[in-house]
Amino acid sequence: MTHYQKLLRISTNGKSFHNITAKVEAIVAESGVETGLCTLFLRHTSASLVIQENADPDVLVDLANFMAKLVPESGKYIHDAEGPDDMPAHIRTALTQTSEHIPINRGYLVLGTWQGIYVWEHRQRSHVRELVVHISG
Repeated sequence: MTHYQKLLRISTNGKSFHNITAKVEAIVAESGVETGLCTLFLRHTSASLVIQENADPDVLVDLANFMAKLVPESGKYIHDAEGPDDMPAHIRTALTQTSEHIPINRGYLVLGTWQGIYVWEHRQRSHVRELVVHISG
């Protein structure tokens, strides 16, 4: 079995979604793996990974609005060491996920027609997020 691993650094600019599909696809291609599994792991507790609609940006807006209502920054949280968005960002990450597994077939990610891979930044300010891409096959 072949293993290939690469670290991606993604610069975010505050609360937003960052489509990383093309970057992950490029790593799959350079790995040379034809049939296998791509595992993504985001090394943070205040940002997350989502596979979501990549055609209509309104889906991402609605998702962000829903999460803002579900986990408001105006809540009374004990943990606020880095500001009022600190604990809500941790809760949002706990409700989503920091890893994804996507099959590889014929050297390509087996994503649905309308699926894209996103890093979802939950903090107000910019960050550099680290994503481990591990490919096995």
